[in-house]
Amino acid sequence: MGALNQDVDIQNFFIFNSQLCPKEGEELKKIVYYYPPSDNTEVQVENVGLVEGIIQFTQTFNPDSPVKSLHTGKQRQLFLQPERDFWIVLTIALPVVTKVKENTSFIEYLEEDVQDNVYESVLRQLYDMYRLFWGTFQHTLEQSDLGTLMTKIEKFYNAYLKTLRMAHMDILTVFKGIQYLPLDRHTFLKIQCFVNDVESNMEYIAHTAFLYNEHVVWSGIEPNDMQTIYQYLIDQLLPANVEAELQGGSMPRNLQSPFTALRRGRFITGPSNLKQAKTVGKVPKIYLFNEDGVLEYYLVVYRALSATVCFFVKGKTELTLDQFKALDEHINPRLSPIVNSIADYCSKQVVSPSNIQESSPKFIYFNKLNLACKSTVHLDNKHTGNVACSADSLRIMADMKNTSHFLGPSGENIVKTTNDYWVFSKTSNLREFYIVLQQKSASLISISEEVKRLCESELEGIFFHPM
Repeated sequence: MGALNQDVDIQNFFIFNSQLCPKEGEELKKIVYYYPPSDNTEVQVENVGLVEGIIQFTQTFNPDSPVKSLHTGKQRQLFLQPERDFWIVLTIALPVVTKVKENTSFIEYLEEDVQDNVYESVLRQLYDMYRLFWGTFQHTLEQSDLGTLMTKIEKFYNAYLKTLRMAHMDILTVFKGIQYLPLDRHTFLKIQCFVNDVESNMEYIAHTAFLYNEHVVWSGIEPNDMQTIYQYLIDQLLPANVEAELQGGSMPRNLQSPFTALRRGRFITGPSNLKQAKTVGKVPKIYLFNEDGVLEYYLVVYRALSATVCFFVKGKTELTLDQFKALDEHINPRLSPIVNSIADYCSKQVVSPSNIQESSPKFIYFNKLNLACKSTVHLDNKHTGNVACSADSLRIMADMKNTSHFLGPSGENIVKTTNDYWVFSKTSNLREFYIVLQQKSASLISISEEVKRLCESELEGIFFHPM
């Protein structure tokens, strides 16, 4: 017998740069950030020094491939070098279960519950999200000094680390995909005309992204940049501001769920109440990077009905209250009929839960070309553990993803669990398809036929190389 009494949790997280400490005895200077602050300076220096030793030791064997993780009996440590000389380290306490054997209780550490590729993606996201709002570490040092960099890092991570739901990270964390909403041509053309109209009339708007119920409909931003912005929107900004409106779901999944609407749109970033506002309020500045260097934008987010419109305003623009009022007057009457058209279309596509059996196949689809992701395994995309399959199946899918490179450009993999779940993966043409089926006494032939049927019904028109 056993009882789980601890979930996956952050033991420590720190950023260091060895070049900041040229002299022995000043090791504390190399630490740019350390969490938790309750660890005294001796513990901080000891932990950072140990990691430095591990990094230097492993580099002697493979200088071109930095160490990514360290496994011990009680913890997992992940390493990332996002910029030259800067290292980010995440230490995770392994979950434990208390067991009893021969009237003696003991603790067992569940090492298999923490998968490297999942939490390496978490670590990467920790850096990407910081870079989105504050720029690179090196950029800050060039523009200012080390003290400014440390202040920015502390301000960001003290807040952001508290939002992570470490116990519910899984294969979706690895993909960090974008959920798109496919529409009919007529409705999509309305959205494209709306975007073109706004950008042509408001010259200070460089790009626009249009979302409906947490699904991207249109984006003028490169997918890799939109990936991080999308995670910020659905994980933090939208739940914090419109939780009641969204009513707990990514998209309504039954005919009774109302497409709840605000009668008039409002700015989520910027002046929330235009009639009473005296200033433009808080508008975050974001940093995007391309071959030309750093691009700065203000992220203005507008919410109306069930739609979220993100305007990327040129960073050199001087924002004024009159601009926000003019933008609101321009887009609000044009936005309402568009969102109503989307709602009408979506209401015809929704599947009633009464028609979905618990044992019906569940799947995850990911397209590496445009970072599109679709999941019926996850009932929402908020990392709350609200899933429609077993935890073992999720872990198997993440393991399949981690070893998919062994299959080459295309291949298939299938695993049967002890609780009668079949987990199937299909990789082809930079597309990945993972399926979970619960069928007792099924054969490989019947499972293969079911997978083929599911591909034809759910992925119609998506090309897979024949096996």
